Amino acid sequence: MITPDEPHWQSELAGSYTDPRALLARLGIPAEGLAAPGTASPFPMRVPESFVRRMRAGDPLDPLLLQVLHSPLEDLATPGYGPDPVGDLPARATASALHKYHGRILVIATGACAIHCRYCFRRHFPYGDFALRQSGLEDVLAYLARHPDIDEVILSGGDPLSLSDERLEPLLEALGALPQIRRLRLHTRLPVVLGQRVTAGLLNLLRRVEAAVVVVIHANHPNELDDGIRAHLRRLGDAAALVLNQSVLLRRVNDNTDALAELSQRLFDAGVMPYYLHQLDPVAGAAHFEVDDATALDIMEGLRACLPGYLVPRLVRERPGAPFKIPLEGAMRD
Repeated sequence: MITPDEPHWQSELAGSYTDPRALLARLGIPAEGLAAPGTASPFPMRVPESFVRRMRAGDPLDPLLLQVLHSPLEDLATPGYGPDPVGDLPARATASALHKYHGRILVIATGACAIHCRYCFRRHFPYGDFALRQSGLEDVLAYLARHPDIDEVILSGGDPLSLSDERLEPLLEALGALPQIRRLRLHTRLPVVLGQRVTAGLLNLLRRVEAAVVVVIHANHPNELDDGIRAHLRRLGDAAALVLNQSVLLRRVNDNTDALAELSQRLFDAGVMPYYLHQLDPVAGAAHFEVDDATALDIMEGLRACLPGYLVPRLVRERPGAPFKIPLEGAMRD
């Protein structure tokens, strides 16, 4: 059943900003030169008020705003940037699952997200072709039965936590009950974007899953983790076996040691461990976020100099067809 606190997050999600002009007006920022296409855009803006409240009013360079506001640079074609930057489509194993790496598959639980990040590597993904219906879940279960070496399932999307608890429950129960599955991993940005999604119903649901539940959240900048969000993340950590964070290195957003060091500190305060720092996936429309490798490695050196090793994320890049994420040269030195 839907718990009493669910309608609140669902209502706020339904009321997300989709008009860039309305968002800029809310922040007191002139729209000239910044206004983006409207909702007819192939990748329209979407951002809940909860996330907007953490932006700095009047600042067109706010690091949270830059992640969600369309830039005219998105419309420029850039060599090497395309619609499927990490080779998702060739890795399709079933109607709704990708099989890239040994021992685990990724299930596209939904195409919906709470927020449309402009650098999203799946911004051109054909979600309509991958929708996880009941028959799709049966296909995933059959695929797992044919591949007993798979012991981990990753729920991704979109964002699996954009599903209601009622829709999420049968998916978690069916996958978590398989004897071969040791870990069930959820990749989600919702606890950061809209902390109210961490409901009592969700926590109870995660506790009932038979497999160990690993939640991988996505935060890029310390301003995303205010006191309220950190409290929600601590609650999430009480229900999951492990909570990790992955970030994307983004020009003008977090491409400096100070921002990333403070992000790691705030994550730890919330019971979340830094996991990956991704170099930008070369998706069409996101080239203006790119940080060159030399700068990325310098940032990592700075992080090692000011943080204990367990708070330093691994700097990686995903290569289509590679059997694992590729550490950048020098990024794994002690």
